This record gives sequence, structure tokens and C-alpha cells, in this order.
Amino acid sequence: MISDIRKIVVTVEETHRESGRGVNPATRKAAAVAVVANPFAGKYVEDLAPLMEIGEELGGLLARRAVAALGIEGGKAESYGKAAIVGENGELEHAAAILHPKMGKPVREALVKGAALIPSAKKMGGMGTPIDVPLGHKDAAFVRSHFDGMEVRIADAPRADEILVAIVVTDSGRPLPRVGGLQKHEIKGEDGLR
Repeated sequence: MISDIRKIVVTVEETHRESGRGVNPATRKAAAVAVVANPFAGKYVEDLAPLMEIGEELGGLLARRAVAALGIEGGKAESYGKAAIVGENGELEHAAAILHPKMGKPVREALVKGAALIPSAKKMGGMGTPIDVPLGHKDAAFVRSHFDGMEVRIADAPRADEILVAIVVTDSGRPLPRVGGLQKHEIKGEDGLR
């Protein structure tokens, strides 16, 4: 294992009712979150390749954990997102190195596909800082019913020399969507847009 993981937290959120109406089946989101040591905390380093390797490792690990928490096969996942919070002795670029160059491929492998870009967010913060993980359909960015998010927060993370890394996967879109646009049954999934 490349990353120095202190903690992994997996959470499933289910919505059964919205605006007084039943949601059947319930919409479900799973967040898999790792808290890892930041090897570059407190110093400037030009080559961030080790963080890119950590991102690759965590992408697969966390995506598989989120899918398992939903109790589905990876190919049944509908939307995804990723996020990171860097502790105060790190820098925003450390989150970018984890999230962007290599994380996407193992996430897509765990979900069988993933033609669309993985929505992401990053920020700096201390212990207990929340972050909203943006969500979009994994194969077609224009599916409005899947524009969503999930708040993630761990009370004791990130510490000053850590990075909190989250992957969120869903088995559905928002509860009771009705803003039109491309419907999931119309997806071609070829260009990541439609």
C-alpha cells in the first residue's frame, strides 16, 4: 500500500420520503472516505508524483468500498464524484495531485464505465471541515436528474499533516427529479456528454 491511511469511513444515505411523497425505490448515495498522511505537509515540493500514485490507489479502493456499501455491482452505479480536504500544513495543489492525474481510471474500472468527467471539489481546512462532493451521471454529463451532491465530514480530520479524500457513488439520481433534460434511458454514453 502506497498511502499511509489513518482511517476509512463509509456512509450510506437513503432518501425514502421527499416533500411528503414516498421515494420508491429509495435514492441512495455512498461516500467512502480515507484520511491519509500528507507526505509533503510543511514543505514545498516540485514533483507531486507520489501524491498522484496515492490518488490512483485510493480511487480504486474507495470506489470499490462505496459500491460494496450500496450492495450493487459496479456497473449498476449511476453517478459519482470526488473531493479532498487538505490540512493546514499542506497546499491546495496536493489535493489536485491526488484527485486529477490518476484517480479517474481506477474509479471507472470499479464502476465498469464512466464516460463523463468525475465532478470534483477541493479545499483546505481543519478537523471537522465539511465538503460537498459534487455528483453527476457517470456516463452522460447532461443528465440533470443526477446533478447532486453529498456532504462529507469527519470530526477528527484532516489534521494539519493529513488529507481527507472522498469518493461518492450513487445507484440513482435525486429523489423526485422533474427539471427536464436528457433522461437516463436516453443516454448513449459515448462522448461523456449525452
